[in-house]
Amino acid sequence: MKKKINISSLRHVIRCASGIICMLAAVLLLNACTGADNASKDTAAAADGNGTGDRLSIVTTIFPEYDWVREILGDKAEEADITLLLDNGVDLHSYQPSAEDIMKIGKADIFIYVGGESDEWVEDALKEASNPDRKVIDLLEVLGDSVKEEEVVEGMEHDHEHEDGEEHHDEDAHDEEEYNDEEEHHDEDAHDGEEHHDEDVSGDEHEHGEEPEYDEHVWLSLRNAQILCDAIAEALGEADPGDAATYTANAADYKSKLAALDKSYQEAVDAADIRTVLFGDRFPFRYMTDDYGLDYYAAFAGCSAETEASFETVIFLADKLDELGLPAVLTIEKSDGKIAETIRDNTVSKDQKILVMDSLQSTTSEDIKNGATYTGAMEDNLEVLKEALGAEAH
Repeated sequence: MKKKINISSLRHVIRCASGIICMLAAVLLLNACTGADNASKDTAAAADGNGTGDRLSIVTTIFPEYDWVREILGDKAEEADITLLLDNGVDLHSYQPSAEDIMKIGKADIFIYVGGESDEWVEDALKEASNPDRKVIDLLEVLGDSVKEEEVVEGMEHDHEHEDGEEHHDEDAHDEEEYNDEEEHHDEDAHDGEEHHDEDVSGDEHEHGEEPEYDEHVWLSLRNAQILCDAIAEALGEADPGDAATYTANAADYKSKLAALDKSYQEAVDAADIRTVLFGDRFPFRYMTDDYGLDYYAAFAGCSAETEASFETVIFLADKLDELGLPAVLTIEKSDGKIAETIRDNTVSKDQKILVMDSLQSTTSEDIKNGATYTGAMEDNLEVLKEALGAEAH
């Protein structure tokens, strides 16, 4: 026999089910509203300081910039996001940014870069700005007229492309030959002071409309570093007005350390009998040598991509070691030292030291974890310089 359906019971079940459905709908609606509110907060945070709320976001290309920022932030460094783009030892001259790097630059509150020919990629990167209030510091722009042109001194590899050919051309064949002839005699007046370098920067020698190539290694001057730290402190103060006074005070303290180290360099040079350094390598230390009135010879210019020295270059530099009685051949970090060794082996005594100076272009994140600092590297360079000038390192 078929069972009869109790209509009233069925209605009761339906009412209960409807109530449960309504409760579930309310819960879902509440969660949706809460989620929307949280999403709104996340979006606001993302728009504020690279998605880190009140944390400052600073992106730097090279280690000196990175370390200057840390020093000027002081105790506030732990509350900021500081990025070093060249953190794995890649050289400034060969670095190419990743898509992630471009994104970081776009969101940053402050972006600091050198600004030379090696940073041509920056122009496109700066177009990707998701932070409209981002501040940009171009080191070369900050230093202005004190930036020096890349120079070629007597004996550098660059010269030999022209030296042999000069004997086979008449006097008015090429204006370029006249330029290279002037460069060959540059050692006579290479470091006569600021007047000479002001002429360099003015571009008077570029009569044919060629763009001058500037020496990018401005961070290797302790005097430049003090100027650049002021610019960084100012930018930090603008990005974070509440702590502007702290950044100014920290910069002043740090600059006093840089000034003391600068004084130590000058005293060491003044006390030395030798006034010339010789590099069997690239030469990124022009700003340093100019600061202290030193002369130099080198196998290659600072931004040169050349790695092989000609026989003429090696012999010229070896003869200079003998002529000037220099006690050392210098190289920069990551050099295999082969050119320096070959130069030494072609001297009369063959007993010069091979010494390494740090151009601070290859500092890695691992070095930073191990305590690397700008002042520490420059202190080490001072001890090497003392040896190269014939003084005892302490």
